[in-house]
Amino acid sequence: MSHDLFSPLEIRGVRLKNRVVASPMWQYSGVDGAPTDTHAVHLGRLAEGGAGLIFQEGTTVARKGRGTVGDLGIWDDSLVPHYARLVDLVKAGGAVPGIQLIHAGRKGRRNPPWAWREPNPPAAEDWQVLGPSPLPVMLDGYNMPIEMSLRDIQEAVDAWVQAARRAQEAGYDVLEVQAAHGYLIHTFLSPLSNQRTDDYGGSPENRARLLMEIIDGIRTIWPADKPLFVRLSCVDVDWEIDQTVELVRELRGHEVDVIDCSSGSLTGRPVFDTTSAGYGYQVPYAEEVRARTGIRTMAVGHIVHAKQAQAIIEQGRADLVALGRELLYNPNWPMDAARKLGVPDPYAQAPSRIAYWLAKRDGSFEGFAPSTEGTR
Repeated sequence: MSHDLFSPLEIRGVRLKNRVVASPMWQYSGVDGAPTDTHAVHLGRLAEGGAGLIFQEGTTVARKGRGTVGDLGIWDDSLVPHYARLVDLVKAGGAVPGIQLIHAGRKGRRNPPWAWREPNPPAAEDWQVLGPSPLPVMLDGYNMPIEMSLRDIQEAVDAWVQAARRAQEAGYDVLEVQAAHGYLIHTFLSPLSNQRTDDYGGSPENRARLLMEIIDGIRTIWPADKPLFVRLSCVDVDWEIDQTVELVRELRGHEVDVIDCSSGSLTGRPVFDTTSAGYGYQVPYAEEVRARTGIRTMAVGHIVHAKQAQAIIEQGRADLVALGRELLYNPNWPMDAARKLGVPDPYAQAPSRIAYWLAKRDGSFEGFAPSTEGTR
């Protein structure tokens, strides 16, 4: 059965109105972990633009899991009401709210990207940088990690589980585990950064143990009718697609629903020069993982044009397409794409006041009414 970009998708008990996803995009504007009006504006305008699923930026599960002082965090119950407000905004815009949970690992305690080389990064006493082994990212601006003890590992697993509980209490409908891009879980998966000799190092099964324990722990409290995504670097300097396929086959047995297929960044760099990469340069990873494992996948990376995104879905290369920078340029991209693809009632993709005025401009506003669903 063929599908298109604007056909709905049901995953467990959650229905997405289309296959367009807003990727997690860091704002570096949190205050002691809590979101601000910056985050409300960012997520609200994406929801108003018509995407089916909106992911909040990577939200840290523990204070010591932060990458920068401006990272969002969900490490305390007092933060839940702040996120409930963001959930309401996304739902009021007609989208499904998702959250990506992250622990920065050895990429922790840095300045924001535009200030990496400034002389005053956060001090060591502010929070420890942790990793599977005492091996740093070999680039300027990164710190030497402390090798995690078994107690540290258990605390990390517990932190992920409690963060998932708080995400459920805040009202998120989709949860993603960040296991790519050189953050904590990715560094356990890779033999290049994980040189442990205990149960969390050595064999592929041991190196995947942390991820599986986190997934199993989350599934004990994350509702059975809500999807669970995992973001993976499907290829990297020491990792091939065959290894990803084997890992994903195991993840399927741990009740993971979608693989978010990215690549690179274990060493702090992409696997190739993304400035010269072509459109959809990571789509082949999503296509191969989907074909070889049967799991749903999400394609990311230089997805820009409506017909390009449509072809990815129509050809069965992925089940979802995620956009980042293109949605920053044009948060109304989904409505624009729907018009270009000839979708009936394209403004119905965003039952909002923005869509109302655009529909009125085009003379197709009769009977259109902004939605109030999702408000409390």
